[in-house]
Amino acid sequence: MGIFDIKHWLVILIVVILVFGTKRLKNLGSDLGETIKGFRKAMNTEDDASKPEPPASSEARQPPQTIDAQAQKIEDPVRKD
Repeated sequence: MGIFDIKHWLVILIVVILVFGTKRLKNLGSDLGETIKGFRKAMNTEDDASKPEPPASSEARQPPQTIDAQAQKIEDPVRKD
C-alpha cells in the first residue's frame, strides 16, 4: 500500500478529471507538447549559432578597418540657480 499502488493513482486520476475536466486536460497536453517543441527548436538553433564558421579563403579576407577620430571634451554650461 505504498504510493505506487494502482488504486491510489486511479483515485488521483479521477479527482483530476473531475476538477479540471477532459477538455482542459486535452488543451493542457497540447500546450505542453508545443512548449517542448519550441524549447527543442530554440536549443537546436542556439547550438547552430554557437558553431564556429569555417575559415574564409585568403582571397576573400579584407584587412581590418579602423576609425580615425579624435576625442573632444564637451564642457557643460554652468547652471545659475
